Amino acid sequence: PAVRPAATPAGSGSLNLPATLFVRAWDWLFGGNTVVRMGVVVLFIGLAFLARYAVENALLPPQLRLAGIAIAGIALFAFGLRMRGRPDRAGYATTLQGAGIAVLYLTVFAAFRLYQFLPAGAAFVALGLICLFSALIALALNAQALAFIGFAGGFAAPVLVSTGQGNHVALFGYYLLLGVAIAFIAWKKAWRALNLLGFVATFGIATAWGVLRYQPEHYASTQPFLAAFFATYVLASLFYALRHGQPARKAVDATLVFGTPIVAFGLQVGLVRGMPYAAAFSALALGLVYVLLGAWTLRRRGGEATVNRWLAECFLALALGFITLAVPLALDGRWTSAVWAIEGAGVYWMGRRQGRWLARAFAIALQGLAAILYLDTHTGTAMGHWPFANPAFLGATMLAMAALAIAWWSREPLHEENGSALAKAFAPLENALSPVLFWIGFLWWQAALGVEINRYAIDVQGNYIPVFARAQQQMLHMAAWVLSAFALHHLALPRRAKPWAMAGTPAWLTLPVMLWVALWGMAGQDHVFQGGGWFVWPLAIVLHLLMLRRLDAGRPQRWWPWVHAGGVWLLVLLAGNLLVFAIGRAQLWRTAWATVILLVAGSLVLLALVLACRRALQDPRAARRWPLDRFTSAYAWRAAAPLAVALAVGALVVAVLSRGEARPLPYVPLLNPTDLAVALALAVCTTWLLRVRRSALVLPAAIDGSVPTGALAAIAFVAINTVWLRVAHHWGGVPWDADTLFSSFLVQAGYSILWTLIALALMVGAHRRALRTPWMLGAALLGLTVLKLFVVDLSNRGGSERIVVFIAVGLLMLVVGWFAPLPPARREPPRAPQDLRGATP
Repeated sequence: PAVRPAATPAGSGSLNLPATLFVRAWDWLFGGNTVVRMGVVVLFIGLAFLARYAVENALLPPQLRLAGIAIAGIALFAFGLRMRGRPDRAGYATTLQGAGIAVLYLTVFAAFRLYQFLPAGAAFVALGLICLFSALIALALNAQALAFIGFAGGFAAPVLVSTGQGNHVALFGYYLLLGVAIAFIAWKKAWRALNLLGFVATFGIATAWGVLRYQPEHYASTQPFLAAFFATYVLASLFYALRHGQPARKAVDATLVFGTPIVAFGLQVGLVRGMPYAAAFSALALGLVYVLLGAWTLRRRGGEATVNRWLAECFLALALGFITLAVPLALDGRWTSAVWAIEGAGVYWMGRRQGRWLARAFAIALQGLAAILYLDTHTGTAMGHWPFANPAFLGATMLAMAALAIAWWSREPLHEENGSALAKAFAPLENALSPVLFWIGFLWWQAALGVEINRYAIDVQGNYIPVFARAQQQMLHMAAWVLSAFALHHLALPRRAKPWAMAGTPAWLTLPVMLWVALWGMAGQDHVFQGGGWFVWPLAIVLHLLMLRRLDAGRPQRWWPWVHAGGVWLLVLLAGNLLVFAIGRAQLWRTAWATVILLVAGSLVLLALVLACRRALQDPRAARRWPLDRFTSAYAWRAAAPLAVALAVGALVVAVLSRGEARPLPYVPLLNPTDLAVALALAVCTTWLLRVRRSALVLPAAIDGSVPTGALAAIAFVAINTVWLRVAHHWGGVPWDADTLFSSFLVQAGYSILWTLIALALMVGAHRRALRTPWMLGAALLGLTVLKLFVVDLSNRGGSERIVVFIAVGLLMLVVGWFAPLPPARREPPRAPQDLRGATP
């Protein structure tokens, strides 16, 4: 059967030992015949001091001193035993019996330790007989107080008569006998106070001795006693829980069950300090002991099932804790974090199956501790390790797998209908943590792959060298993200019975990752297809498109179209980067071919979008294939608009800056590559603008305004003017320099004639179509031309250019006036006659 993580049974005790013992001592001292009990305490202390004083001052022979103390103890016990028959004096009698037994302990210990009257064997036999005697009397009389007083005196005797020069083996052997006696009584009686007394006294004295006196050479004589103390009080806790049929809430003594291994392990760490891996093996051994104890209590048939289950939970929780603790004591922090993470996942799975919210909370907290430990010890790379078989990679991988597993299990809320208020409060928080844990797990997986990608190897000279070049690292990082997202997105597919939407979110970010890698590669490499990019980029793009299509049903409605548009931009960046590299390799940057190639490529991309969307733009229902059946706007508007703007600006830049040298071709006005490329770009931009305006797409109001049209017209006007600049440069011999071109009267004269021709075309066309606005624009340009004639061209005194330009402009203006007079204004339809009835005169 499955086992729940241990929960401390209510009312089974507390680990707050000082407070517990203080309360119990107070109850004993003031809960009955207070005067007698206080008298016993004072008498015992006085006798101990008397013994010490007699030793220090040699008042009596040692034999006589010991005999007197022993007689006093026997007398106290006998008198108490005689008083036992009187019911009204039962408490008084028990107190005297306990005092007598304590005095006998004191006598034997002093004879052995202080005077060496007894050999070690005889002393232990005597102490054992007293232990046995007191235990039997207490059991026979069913007197817990007698046992408590007797054992309290026995534990206190070595402390009170100590001279600081004793043998720790004798001390621990003596305490071990007391512990065995307590365990024997625990077999017979459920006397919890006696168990606690032995536990606190034994480990308290052992701790004090370890702090003050322990040296490494004491290890061989100390380790067996510590193991024996541990076993003694573990047995006492088992006997207390399983032998007496107590109620389940009282049977499991949490103080002994948890306190014994914790205190014992603390002492064990002190004993083995300086021994490699000794603390780790000690923790592992404790864990295995508690695994066996937990398995035994689970299979145990007798006794109350609830007690068996609670004990098993406690033991297995301790086993889990000590095995967990063994890992950091033995291994690198990254290995430790890996083990903790996997362990936390196991605890979470068990806690979810059994409805234990505290176990699940502990498991999630353990993930955080494991992550902190990994980051604290991680250097960022794997230096000189085997591929994959290194703590950096495996540690991050285990952290990733654990976090993803918990995220998977917690994706659906766990209904705590019969749980506590804390359990019900934790359930929604736990469910809300599932997306966070998913992303933590995914990023840990990327970190694990990143460690491997950035790994260093050792060459024959012993130097660290990166396994992959920088360009290869970028490609591999991108491939790691895309492949991981592709593997996970299957869990989010709508065709699954219960799709896990969160598993598809890395696919949403695939495009930003690819864009980032593309921009990074463009900034630091010759081209983005270096380092295996010829293979990685096509693979990444294909997988990205597959994920887009499969996840469309559960897509984020607001920004998913931008993902489709971004894919187009990515392709443009990649193609542009490759073209730039090819132009550089062909040494074309000092010719017009470079800008022409880029401009034509951009025009073809925008034209391809226009042609692909032409049917969908006319009727969205006509698009039957993905992605235009759902994302016409994404491609025709969101993807194309930035390209159109970039293309128009590029056409303007090329027109202004390119001198039109396209060797080996001769320069021919309007038919040279520069002019043709600029014309193509502007024509494609105009086509796109007209198509989207006529479409059924919901577009911003600005796209239907005059700004886009005016911007294209202005760029076209500038481009036409630059055609004349290139003619003047190639055929008129004017140097290609801004100042020289502007100061050339040939250029200025040509501008005047050209502007007049443009104005003529505008005005004639407007007249034929009865459009006043274009006619006004033509008239304004004509007026600007006249102004230029008098401001610029008139200064060319004696030049033939001035004569030609004035004549030409004058004739053209005559033509305009004859063929293109101002179109008549459109008449507004007559208004309906107003109803004047009731109007005020």
